[in-house]
Amino acid sequence: MRQQHSIFQNIDWVLVSMYLALVLIGWLNIYSAVFNENHSSIFDLSQNYGKQLMWILTSFVLAIFILVIDSKFYEAFSFPAYLLTLLLLLAVLVLGREVAGSKSWFEIGSFRLQPAEFTKMATALALARFLSTVNIDMRDLRTKIVAGVIVLVPMGMILLQNDTGSALVFCAFIFVLYREGLSQNVLIIGFFAALLFVLSLMIDKFIIIAILAGILLLSILAIRRTFKNVLTLVVIFSLAAGMVLSVDFFFHEVLEPHQKQRINVLLGKETDLKGAGYNVNQSLIAIGSGGFFGKGYLNGTQTKFDFVPEQSTDFIFCTVGEEWGFVGSLLVIGLFTMMIYRIIAIAERQKSDFTRIYAYGVASILFMHLMVNIGMTIGLLPVIGIPLPFMSYGGSSLWAFTILLFILVKLDSYRMFVLR
Repeated sequence: MRQQHSIFQNIDWVLVSMYLALVLIGWLNIYSAVFNENHSSIFDLSQNYGKQLMWILTSFVLAIFILVIDSKFYEAFSFPAYLLTLLLLLAVLVLGREVAGSKSWFEIGSFRLQPAEFTKMATALALARFLSTVNIDMRDLRTKIVAGVIVLVPMGMILLQNDTGSALVFCAFIFVLYREGLSQNVLIIGFFAALLFVLSLMIDKFIIIAILAGILLLSILAIRRTFKNVLTLVVIFSLAAGMVLSVDFFFHEVLEPHQKQRINVLLGKETDLKGAGYNVNQSLIAIGSGGFFGKGYLNGTQTKFDFVPEQSTDFIFCTVGEEWGFVGSLLVIGLFTMMIYRIIAIAERQKSDFTRIYAYGVASILFMHLMVNIGMTIGLLPVIGIPLPFMSYGGSSLWAFTILLFILVKLDSYRMFVLR
């Protein structure tokens, strides 16, 4: 087999360039979001933008280290990495520090580490390893169960940390399973379940059930009325009606008070501009005030006067919207979209099933982060703590996304040496 002579041979430089561009844009916006006139140097290590530079440089070191390691290591290490992150999730429940209501951080002095960020990468590896095993078929019930367990175990452990945002990201793996043969009916059922949940919070339950009953009757009239077909429709109706009636219990007994309040604010059932709705309201003001071309770099008034909380982390997109305007926002979203498209294209050119499945895992994780983060900053989704990949301030996030992406870069660089 032909050997590579350089760690940079066959690297997808288009993908790497997108990564570098997003990291640079993020760093510049973090500088603007927490700018301190008394510490105006962007290299000042006492400020968050200086600290982010250190995270960026160490991320580059991590990227090179990943490229040095033989690509076969990542497939072999998939399950051990997954088990290690599960142990870290258990440990953080006992030894972790609570930050913003979530007990999901290890803290050593000023250094913090969030295991949940790295668990996404480990789960993508473990899922790829399992699904690429010989004779695995997504149509088999056992395969569905094992794949579900691989995804749901870390998701449940993160929920125990009260970190709903990170747990929600694991739902993205449904797209990986769909690509590998999971029935599209699962996606359809999931979509309509989410739709029913939202409608049940906004409309009287019995009106929804009456509409469902009407749809049931029309469906029975339209189909071939065999016992099996009618029974199937009745079962679907019963499950849907049962879900509608159980929404109140889930909403009032399962969700935390702040989660209920955020959902009510999103749906317009409450107006709390000084409480639960403050972040989103200020975010919308910041983004809307940017206009078409923005106010100019370092000229954002909402940004400069700290109106938006967590603006360098979860709400970093507000800085882009206010100072760079519609054009800058479109550029950032377009860059993320092109990156995800590029990763899918990389996935489809693979000879290795493991690399293809892992690539879809990477694309799905990035898509979920992008959708939820920007969705909450523009008021389309509830506010949950979830960073914008490569751009939000924080070492755990940047390290985890760098590792996630560069494992794919390394695996892809070996694609021509893989035999089918």
